[in-house]
Amino acid sequence: MSIVTVQLGQCGNQIGHEVFSALCSDIRGTHGLCSKKENESYRDSCKERFFCEQESGVPVARAVLVDMEPKVISQTLSMAARSGHWKYHSHSHFCQKQGSGNNWANGYSVHGPRHKEAIMDLVQKEAEKCDRLGGFFTIMSMAGGTGSGLGAFVTQCLRDAFPTSFILNHVIWPYGTGEVIVQNYNSVLTLSHLYQSSDALLVHENDVIHKICAQLMNIKQISFRDVNQVIAHQLGSVFQPTHTAGEGSGYSRNPLGDLMETLVPHPEFKLLGLRNIPQMPENSLAYSTFSWPGLIKHLRQMLIANAKMEEGIDWQVRPPHPGSSIPSTNKPLHFNTSIANLVILRGKDVHGVELGSFRDPSLYTSWLNPQDAFSAWKTPRAFNKYEKSASLVSNSQFLLKPLDSIVGKAWNMFASKAYLHQYTKFGIQEEDFLDCFTTLEQVISSYTNL
Repeated sequence: MSIVTVQLGQCGNQIGHEVFSALCSDIRGTHGLCSKKENESYRDSCKERFFCEQESGVPVARAVLVDMEPKVISQTLSMAARSGHWKYHSHSHFCQKQGSGNNWANGYSVHGPRHKEAIMDLVQKEAEKCDRLGGFFTIMSMAGGTGSGLGAFVTQCLRDAFPTSFILNHVIWPYGTGEVIVQNYNSVLTLSHLYQSSDALLVHENDVIHKICAQLMNIKQISFRDVNQVIAHQLGSVFQPTHTAGEGSGYSRNPLGDLMETLVPHPEFKLLGLRNIPQMPENSLAYSTFSWPGLIKHLRQMLIANAKMEEGIDWQVRPPHPGSSIPSTNKPLHFNTSIANLVILRGKDVHGVELGSFRDPSLYTSWLNPQDAFSAWKTPRAFNKYEKSASLVSNSQFLLKPLDSIVGKAWNMFASKAYLHQYTKFGIQEEDFLDCFTTLEQVISSYTNL
């Protein structure tokens, strides 16, 4: 089944480009470390998922590019074409000249309705090229105007036009110190609207990825491109083909459907976090060896201690003892409770890996059977030059702190009516803000009470 990617705004288009580049370099690599047959079915499965074949033999990304200013889209199109390994379709982008000025209301209330037909027309064309449409993957930032406001609008249109398709929104959480003065407003508006129309939100925090670039990748002058490449690597580690059942069952048909079925058992809980290990500069790979038990042990501790990367994990955090009926408020400090977890393993000897530690009932909320709450996908095909790698996609309390902080900051600004006139002039009223705060307060309360 195929996935149509919708890249929205500057951030969405730049990350989208890195994602397709990462997928493409992975399937072109000879580092699969697996049988030729396995490698070929992996490659075919990836191509069906993300690319359509052209007569010229160059794969074309199944993607729609949307931005309200032309610069980034034209750069993205030409960079992809220059690579010679893949490209975007020449007619699958939409851009305007004016930008959204970092104003969510401008993207949502003005550009959205004005350009709805043209944008949805492109999406419809891409969807029709798929033999079987698995769903939509949108990439956007929360802080600006186009990605966030227009992104929320387009997501609603996707939901109306394709009521039975899966929609996964990939959302970039802004730097805590902020790039845009109104980023907390934009974020609150984006999240609450996406919560209504999306199946799940997969979130990457800029601050976390920045730390990975500095501490694990040893990059001295970190650029947006460095950050985007780490994000693309992590996304690739989830969306490249895997066996979701036992060995020999063939590659999973619909990764989006499998992801939702595995991780989103209830519509109140749809925030997903992603962790991937190991991560290191390419020139260190040759000198590093990893064992599965070591990787699994680190990944599990990253989950329960809510660590963002394999360095600096708090090993003191332990799950609560089973049978001790502690009310959820007295949970051990910093312990991160999960609703559902998915571990994805890629590389050699993958089928003998012991994952029992992730089935521990004390990791999960009490209202779900731990057997249903944990899934594992595996493939012997290595990913992007890593002999062994493991990813964790988790529906847990990962995002409680950042969410609480963004809502708190936005509320303080709202209480003093700061910058509100910039939104009301585009028709977003105070009641709309209050509705959004109510939606997110409910999400915070649900995750807190796990």
